[in-house]
Parts: sequence; structure tokens; C-alpha cells
Amino acid sequence: MAQEQAILAGGCFWCTEAVFKDVIGVSSVESGYIGGHIANPTYKQVCGGDTGHAEAIRVTFDPDVVRYGDILDIFFATHDPTQLNRQGNDIGTQYRSAIFPADAAQEAEAREAIARNAGGWPGTIVTTIEPLSHWYPAEDYHQDYWEGEGRSNPYCIAVIPPKLQKLRKSFADRAKAAGASA
Repeated sequence: MAQEQAILAGGCFWCTEAVFKDVIGVSSVESGYIGGHIANPTYKQVCGGDTGHAEAIRVTFDPDVVRYGDILDIFFATHDPTQLNRQGNDIGTQYRSAIFPADAAQEAEAREAIARNAGGWPGTIVTTIEPLSHWYPAEDYHQDYWEGEGRSNPYCIAVIPPKLQKLRKSFADRAKAAGASA
């Protein structure tokens, strides 16, 4: 089984990770940091907004089951790509909407996905396409966050279930837990 990766930043990585862990064909989702100027950043440093990194996820998927374009369509449907450097109450460049393509084919598909999804939003999509740079996995306690302490975190309880509901409604054929409660 061939595997590909997509690196996406769409605000809080706890929230985007929870969505993509529920997509059929996705074998793993790792939260981390990308796009900044210091090596081995910590969560505290990234949250400070001075490192240039984005909170992001690295999605490993089987392209025979779910295409990169499908991954991008889910990405655009489950976060607000019209908000510059923010998602809801999370504000700063670390919460920007960005795609980090692995190659020219992914970059072309990212541009097509932006154009394809632009009509579904009342504002202009501000998602950036940024060069792939060094990936830094987030600290262990950020991985699989929703499955662990996220279900008792008020922020996650307010933000993640609506994203999962949108996934299950708009992409029912792609969701592992279709019909399940958030």
C-alpha cells in the first residue's frame, strides 16, 4: 500500500488532527510545527508567535483510498480559510491557514483546491501555499489529543464536535465514524 503525506495548517492542531483521524484512508495524523525560523521549537515558543511556525498536522494517507484533492477539500470544509492568521479565538500567525506541498504536483493540486473551494465561502480564501520546510513533531501530549484529555477540555468540546459533524455530513463516504456521535 503506497502512502503519501499532506501537511496542513488550519488553526489549532488538536482540532484539525481530530478531523483527519476520522477520514477513511488516513493511516496516521501527527501534530507538529512547520514554516518557522528556529530549530526544535516548543509549544510555548510557537504559541508566543515569534518563531514563524504554524501549528500543523502531517496526514499520512493511502492515495488509492483517498486522494490528495479529497484531503484538501476536507481541509477547506472543516476550518475557515478566509480568516487571516486566526481560527476563531486563536489569533496569530501560528494559527494561519496554510498548505505545505511535498512536490510540484501537490502544489498544483493545492492551487486547484483553492479555486475549487473559493465559491463556498463568503470571503476570499487567504490560505497560503508555503514551501515545505523542516517538520518538528509536537510534544507527545499533543498527539491524539482529542482521544485523550481533549474530551474534557472545554475549548475542544466547543470546537471539535462541529468540525466532526461537518465532516460526517459533507463527506459521509469518507468518514470512519459516519453516523457516530462526536
